[in-house]
Amino acid sequence: MTTITSPAAGAVPRVAEALPPRPGPFARYLRETALLVGRGLRAIPRVPERLSDVTIQPVMFTLLFLYVFGSAIHVHGTYQDYLLPGLLGQSVAFGAIGAGVATSTDFSSGVVDRFRSLPVVRMSVISAQVIGQIIEQILGIVIVAAIGLGLGWRPHLGGGRAAELVALMLLGLLAFTWVGVLAGMLIRSSDAVQGIGFAVMLPLSFLAGTFVPIAGMKLVPRAIAEWDPLSALVAAVRQVCQGTPSGGSLQLDHPVAAMIAWCALILAVCVPLALRRFRTASV
Repeated sequence: MTTITSPAAGAVPRVAEALPPRPGPFARYLRETALLVGRGLRAIPRVPERLSDVTIQPVMFTLLFLYVFGSAIHVHGTYQDYLLPGLLGQSVAFGAIGAGVATSTDFSSGVVDRFRSLPVVRMSVISAQVIGQIIEQILGIVIVAAIGLGLGWRPHLGGGRAAELVALMLLGLLAFTWVGVLAGMLIRSSDAVQGIGFAVMLPLSFLAGTFVPIAGMKLVPRAIAEWDPLSALVAAVRQVCQGTPSGGSLQLDHPVAAMIAWCALILAVCVPLALRRFRTASV
């Protein structure tokens, strides 16, 4: 015989509480990436000197080269119209150094290890590093453009060229930031990253036609400059801003296409290597 027990008098039956649905992996990745980007940006007011490479350095380069080289170099049009697009391209490439230093600092200081102990999507850590560095580099590019406009630079950005310029700059920032992130993972000393970065980027930027026309160089440096990836970057920005062709090699005859090709190659090489390095370093 089965006995059925009824609830005691006055007892209130428990109702299962509806729990919110657990976000999917992609939603978690986006949310945690945004949180980590915010964490990096909130650190800037406490350590403002970390922005010196995108604030003080662009001002110094612009004033120094405009007033030193501008009186000695003769180009078609004004030297401001020649120099400023080159400095914008240089700012994009030099973003690799800042990204490398920041990544190396996070790895060597144990920040990545602390994130590893938290229940966060690992990919969000490196994505936040890339996005945060791009935001900082945009500040430097805006400063260069503002100083140039104040000193007489007059770009020709009508007919959709402004949108083309923004797209090219963002593509370049994305590619060179990944270069810096990979370098920061491979070289754990931030001082070494900065030293090696300048040793590589500074000669390439001088050879890229940033400050002087490539056509006037001697045979050997001109041969290097005509196929320098930074030459394509500088020539593409100059062509979009001023409509000035460079010429001299296949990539300088078609600088925008060459820049896109170089950026695609850099991303195809650096992104997989950086992700692999990040996974092995975080195990």
